[in-house]
Formats: sequence, C-alpha cells, structure tokens
Amino acid sequence: MDPIRRFTRMFRITFGARRRPQLGIHDVSVVHDRVWLTDLDELRHMNNGVYLALLDHARLDLMLRSGAWQKMRDAKVYPVVTAQSIAYRKSLELGQRFQIESRIVGYDDRAVYIEQRVVSKGEMYARAFVQGRFLRDTGGVAPIDEVGATVGVVTADHPAPEWLREWSGNVSLPSTRQPAPSDW
Repeated sequence: MDPIRRFTRMFRITFGARRRPQLGIHDVSVVHDRVWLTDLDELRHMNNGVYLALLDHARLDLMLRSGAWQKMRDAKVYPVVTAQSIAYRKSLELGQRFQIESRIVGYDDRAVYIEQRVVSKGEMYARAFVQGRFLRDTGGVAPIDEVGATVGVVTADHPAPEWLREWSGNVSLPSTRQPAPSDW
C-alpha cells in the first residue's frame, strides 16, 4: 500500500472517530472503505499485505471510539500484534466498496484476541484473528489484567475461546530473552 494512501486512511479513521458514535470495548466496530489502484497486486485484486494494514486501521477505530486508546496512552501503554491469521474467501477488486468489522472475542492471561471480518454487500470476503499484547512506553510488557483495569474491563470475565488459546500456543515464538535460531 502506498504511504500516502495509508496515512490518508489512518487520518480519516483517527479524525472520523470523533464524529462517529461511541462504542463499548466489546462492541463491533465497522469501518467503510473501497479498493484503490494502489491496493492492487499484479493479479489486479487487493494485495494480501494491504488487508493486514487495513486491519490495523480498523482496530484503531475500535480503540478510539471505545475510549480505550486514550486511557492506554494516559497509562503510557500501547498495543502490538503478536500473532495473526487470515483466511481469504473472495477477491476484492478495484473500486469495490467493503467494510471491516472488528470485535474483541476474549482474553487469556497474557493477551487480547480480536476477530476481524472484511465484508462486501453483506458477504464475508476474509476473516482474521489477531492476538495482541501491550507494551509500556518505558519498556517491558504490561500485564493484560492491568491493561484491562486501565480500560475498565475485568479480563477474566471474557475468556478467549479455547481454540484461540491453543492456536496461540502453536504459533508463538520464544521470548525475546531466549534464543530463536532459524534452523531448518
């Protein structure tokens, strides 16, 4: 995705969130968009990497409209993606309108899990599951229950589905304090 288009979209979401209805942290956020020329790959459909960038923007909409973003920034904490998986069902093509629906599906003792759907005309084109953790501006990881308390959520009351916790264990990499050699 070209940087100008990426920042234009981020700007639109950031400032548009102020005019859109407020959400609860567990509500579904919906962001509308369309496929631009710079989103296409050599096969003339939206590039798979563009989907991931747009999912980032859609999560920002949820955090802004729920008030979680400001509370986290006041606490000097920010989210990072630690794992994600996306499945594609149909291709989005030039000019096609679509929306991204995002919602938090639960928490475990370390992370938040978010489901995101790319939808056009009421039909799912792609679906992603994203695991996020939270880091402190000063360094280190912020515990999920502490972040939950910051945004007003008892994370233990919203457990992630078992299959997502299992997926997390299967795709996670070693801690940054441990070696992770690339031995084939």
